[in-house]
Amino acid sequence: MSNTPLLETRDLVKHFDISGGLVDQIKFDKGRPYREKTIVKAVNGVSIDILEGETLSVVGESGCGKSTLARTIIGLYGPNSGEVRYRGQRIDPLSGSARRPIRKKMQMVFQDPYASLNPRMTVRQILQEPVKFHNPKMSGQEIEDKVAETFRAVGLDPAWAGNYPHEFSGGQRQRISLARALVLDPDFVVADEPIAALDVSIQAQILNLMMDMQDERKLTYLFISHDLSVVEHISNRVAVMYLGSLCELSPAKELFTTPRHPYTQALLSAIPKLGGSPGGHIRLSGDVPTPINLPAGCVFHGRCPHANERCRREIPLLKDFESGAKVACHALEEGRI
Repeated sequence: MSNTPLLETRDLVKHFDISGGLVDQIKFDKGRPYREKTIVKAVNGVSIDILEGETLSVVGESGCGKSTLARTIIGLYGPNSGEVRYRGQRIDPLSGSARRPIRKKMQMVFQDPYASLNPRMTVRQILQEPVKFHNPKMSGQEIEDKVAETFRAVGLDPAWAGNYPHEFSGGQRQRISLARALVLDPDFVVADEPIAALDVSIQAQILNLMMDMQDERKLTYLFISHDLSVVEHISNRVAVMYLGSLCELSPAKELFTTPRHPYTQALLSAIPKLGGSPGGHIRLSGDVPTPINLPAGCVFHGRCPHANERCRREIPLLKDFESGAKVACHALEEGRI
């Protein structure tokens, strides 16, 4: 793993307008009509560096903005503000032909292998399509050889390439999804819950395959998962998100042994442990806010047992620790934890 960032985000923001039509936006206050938009604030000022050759995992409860962050980084969503840089080059304003060389180097593996593969195309066609698009000068035989090579790399027989996705098992389909990402020889792969739809026995196979591919091809992963045991196993560093904000960014080993942010502590306490104390689970109180109506100050203050007035009015910034960890918490900064 290098100390050089392959990809960087700076104050990345992605909001969604779900207001609907004009009629849906009209509200009334004391009989007077006014227009009000409904905005989902999915990602709010996230700044991270993803180092070349590492696996950076993003964790957090459902709706915290993990997938939106990943899709904004890779270009499926355009950010409202902020920057995305790849090898030092700002890429978020690029579109069309200007972004094409970057797209080739940044690929994605989606959660559901049943939905992410076109059922009307054979697997050969699915893998050939991106190669033809990005390498128009390649001959038909070169493309066929590339597809066969990638098929073998993910543990599948190239003789099966003429089959349709429905003719494969779930684990085989996820191997095909990984092959589709790898066929363009990317540097950076976003894996959005890549094992969530698979049986436990198949999950281990896909994880081992991804780790082998990382070693062989010098890949950098952005890995998203709810399974904290998997995150602990595969990650170099872990980013913890809550309501679109980054709470903590830490080396994986340190995060799982000494979590610093109160939300991280509560999240990790929910992991079942053999022989563990039944009272070890931290139960959070208070109402869970929504990304439509974010609280002022720290987004976690309504559920945090250490919150004070500063937490309720001032947004905490990520502070560096000697170990390389970064934590956004007033209580930790002031020594109240």
